Amino acid sequence: MNNHFIVIAEAGDFIGEQKLIAQHLQGEMRDGQWYMSDGTVWDILVTGVGAINVMHTLRDLPRDAKIINIGYAGSANYAIGSAVCVTEVRLNHPCVTYPEPELHLRPIPDEYLKQPQDCLRSVCYSNTDFVLQSDYHDCVFDMELAYIAALGFENLSSLKIVSDNLSLHAYREVAAGVE
Repeated sequence: MNNHFIVIAEAGDFIGEQKLIAQHLQGEMRDGQWYMSDGTVWDILVTGVGAINVMHTLRDLPRDAKIINIGYAGSANYAIGSAVCVTEVRLNHPCVTYPEPELHLRPIPDEYLKQPQDCLRSVCYSNTDFVLQSDYHDCVFDMELAYIAALGFENLSSLKIVSDNLSLHAYREVAAGVE
């Protein structure tokens, strides 16, 4: 069984993240799998959006699996199109504070990225809904990564592409490839 997985939320042609793999990672798609330039073969897993879909899809994967999560994220201040290599993930709960474990991610090896020099390093905040406003800056917002990390995967990395500046309309345009 393969132990390398690229995890995306949506694969569809209209709004989907599968196209981000070829835009940002070295290698090529063949027969529904991603072949990295180092020879490793990665299965593509589509979780669906949100916590329940993530947990349902990934719950039986071995915890030592190598996982790269790639997907869209919003940001209050990063430019649309920016690539962000996530260093840590937290839940987004700006109105309350309570103790949570620190969820640190492994860096994506530079040789896996097409343009590693352009990758920002940042925290990702996961939310249960689309974030439309926030006082948090120099970070990204998604709806899956904290739940993936909380499942306890030992070799988890993530690349987020900024699709919007906290605008659902802009996200839909960018994700669908509208110019």
